[in-house]
Amino acid sequence: PKPQHAITVAVSSRALFDLVEERRIYEEQGVEKYVEYQQDNENVTLKPGPAFYFVKALEHVNARLLELYPDDEERFDIVLMTNNHAQVGVRLINSINHYGLTIERFCMTGGKSPIGYLTAYLTNLYLSADSEKVQEAIEAGIASATMFTANKDVAYSDTQLRVAFDGDAVLFSDESEQIVKEQGLDRFFEHEQLNENKPLAQGPLKGFLEDLGKLQKKFYAKNERLNCPIRTFLVTARSAASSGARVLKTLRSWGLEIDEALFLAGAPKGPILVKIRPHIFFDDQMFHIEGAQKLGTIAAHVPYGIAQKYHKSA
Repeated sequence: PKPQHAITVAVSSRALFDLVEERRIYEEQGVEKYVEYQQDNENVTLKPGPAFYFVKALEHVNARLLELYPDDEERFDIVLMTNNHAQVGVRLINSINHYGLTIERFCMTGGKSPIGYLTAYLTNLYLSADSEKVQEAIEAGIASATMFTANKDVAYSDTQLRVAFDGDAVLFSDESEQIVKEQGLDRFFEHEQLNENKPLAQGPLKGFLEDLGKLQKKFYAKNERLNCPIRTFLVTARSAASSGARVLKTLRSWGLEIDEALFLAGAPKGPILVKIRPHIFFDDQMFHIEGAQKLGTIAAHVPYGIAQKYHKSA
């Protein structure tokens, strides 16, 4: 699809594939040895990385869209966005072809930051294993997250893309989280009830939820609601009775539907995520990312909002 019609998801090579050993060589022996190793092993297929099954699920959605709308270009376009050198490209191409992935656009920046290219590619979502690049992208106004591998292998759905979002500082701004951190929970509950009918400002991932919603509506229009290959989840530490209404009213004011909303009232997110089995779970707090990882969920850290200040000081 042409970039102006596509939902462009840019994925780094370390998010798409497991390059832990290659990264160690790069750090310990330098770039020349790293490039040499990659060339010597270019016929050795790379193992899947944390974003791999998410990308596979995006491609399944594309296949279903093409069946229903063969002439429509509004679908996912996956771009490999990497600061690798072009000489490493053959191994990446061989691995992509081995798995039957459709990744036609490559951006290999030879050691330079790829962030400037994200804007040129009209990127809707950027996933990387490099937290500094993700921070740079967030500051440039691009929805981005740092990918973390799960500590256990779990089976993911082959037929439905499942995406889970935290609320505050992910879908919504960190306005409410600031009150929790600076004034405590009681003041937060009071603030949310007073402002129940005032929509929250948008957060960095709101646009991506919107993109998923647009595609869902294409399936609904063909009477495929019950067989829709996209399912979205809100997994929030908020409690429903005291601070849930504002969240749901905000989504409604945006014209967005979420398939399932789970208000955990401070309970750990990991056990719930095991039941959901999302291909990706977005959260702004490393505490929740680590809890998800331990139980086998592939989590993506969104470095946005006040929680980052507290995380650094901790």
